[in-house]
Amino acid sequence: MKTKKWAIAMMILCTVFTTAAQMFYKIGAGSLEFNINSIITNWPIMIGMVFYGIGSILVIIALKHGEVSTLYPIITLSYIWVTLSSKYYFNEEINVFRWIGIFLIIIGITFIAFGEEDKEILKYTESV
Repeated sequence: MKTKKWAIAMMILCTVFTTAAQMFYKIGAGSLEFNINSIITNWPIMIGMVFYGIGSILVIIALKHGEVSTLYPIITLSYIWVTLSSKYYFNEEINVFRWIGIFLIIIGITFIAFGEEDKEILKYTESV
């Protein structure tokens, strides 16, 4: 099955929602008490849960129209977005090892994308 381009876009959009969810979780964690009332009245936590739910729906729709081995690694983009968002919103430091990790994630996703294209080229040449 060839992975549709819009399915890839859905996975990227999923990473945006899951990153936003993490940011809301961080905000909500500051005032969180571990009892049910505190959790259900903590609006940042609840918004984070909704964003994770939306992200999950996007993943399910995307997986229907593409290969899991191509689509799922895109979720690692969330690590990049969370790291950059944490720097911007929470003034967290990004050390050299995190930058190396971000660089490696980008390289890995690029390899996976090229692997998808090569697979289609191989299918075409094998049928000729």
